[in-house]
Amino acid sequence: MDSRQLTYFLAVVDCAGFGRAAEQLHVAQPSLSQAIRTLERQLGTPLFHRNSRGIELTEAGRALVPPARQVQRDLQAAGEVIDDVKGLRSGRLDIAGMPSPAVAPLSEMISAFTDLAPDVTVNVLARATADEVVEVVRSGVCEIGVLGTPHPLHDSTVVTHRLRSQRFVLVAAESDDLPSGDIVQRERLDGMRLIVGPQGTGMRLLIEEMRSSGLNVRIAVETAHREAILTLVANGVGNAVLTDAWASIARQLGLRVFALEPPAYLGLWLVTRASPITAAAETFWTMAGGPTRSR
Repeated sequence: MDSRQLTYFLAVVDCAGFGRAAEQLHVAQPSLSQAIRTLERQLGTPLFHRNSRGIELTEAGRALVPPARQVQRDLQAAGEVIDDVKGLRSGRLDIAGMPSPAVAPLSEMISAFTDLAPDVTVNVLARATADEVVEVVRSGVCEIGVLGTPHPLHDSTVVTHRLRSQRFVLVAAESDDLPSGDIVQRERLDGMRLIVGPQGTGMRLLIEEMRSSGLNVRIAVETAHREAILTLVANGVGNAVLTDAWASIARQLGLRVFALEPPAYLGLWLVTRASPITAAAETFWTMAGGPTRSR
């Protein structure tokens, strides 16, 4: 087994097929297929079920994914020991982020990081829920995760660092019959049509909490595309409960923003792997306030 075989294996997993993986790797598909067959022979077990619908990981294949990603990251970390000496002049940093934390503070953190390491490529992977962010960090797909949750984050499988909180606000169209000022009581949402995110997001948890308390909050649209919510509000489809990270953008679109009373907050967290991380990831982690880690 060598690192090239593991790279090929993970490409097939991530692309869900040999054809797309071969294109991504810039290799001929027969060469890729042969490399995977050789790996399977060396391991003494098939890694993929091949059928008319495509491919599916076998139990052995699923078991190989986490250690294969760990090997990739460890090789990258070993190579970047040299980058420490050279001053982070190359490399790539993979970050997973939820929509609201991606607006703020992740965008500001990336800006600060690129000032420190302008030659490191930053790749941001979008994930809708806190659990999804933790999973891609735990599995090694990303080294850093930025997430929001209304509850304290306790997960022994990753290293966590609390950043700050964002307050939930109501975003509404100018034509709505809402009070003057910038505060609205939760009970004013009774009977209101809202645009919401998918199950597991902080905004959805708050909406479900209000519904459980007896408010007749109606869901007009459920969408995982957070960037579409403000446009839907502007088009009169409904209102939305978002964090104040979106307030500036909402006002630029001519929408009204109200702080909810009683208040509710989304806690923002930075997470990384417990195992060694690359020089770029360690720099980002430390810059964002996380405790210094040994490589």
